[in-house]
Amino acid sequence: MKNYTITVNGNVYDVTVEEGTSAGTAPAAAPAAPAAPRAAAKAPAAPAKKATGTGSVRVEAGAAGKVLKVDTTVGQAVKAGDAVVTIESMKMEIPMVAPKDGTVASIDVATGDSVEAGQVLATLN
Repeated sequence: MKNYTITVNGNVYDVTVEEGTSAGTAPAAAPAAPAAPRAAAKAPAAPAKKATGTGSVRVEAGAAGKVLKVDTTVGQAVKAGDAVVTIESMKMEIPMVAPKDGTVASIDVATGDSVEAGQVLATLN
């Protein structure tokens, strides 16, 4: 018998594993009741990146993902609904759009960056 500690989705379980008589078969003994989950020690979350831009209107990530492409450049005029940055999340391309008309003041991410939901991607004036 071997004892293991397994973490699944933040829940920690203590399990005991018995060796079977052959591959894929369990011993005749009755299975043990599953151990109650323990509280997992959560690591402190990394602080979100602060906006480095100077614009007053923030374009934020709507979901966690990876920056697929930057659709605009600093100084470019955009209209409400224009894609500013496109992120990939769960194999979907999601454009992060300008909330209102303006000029791109800063781009705070680069292609390939990982982003968290709510993180500032760009700012507009």
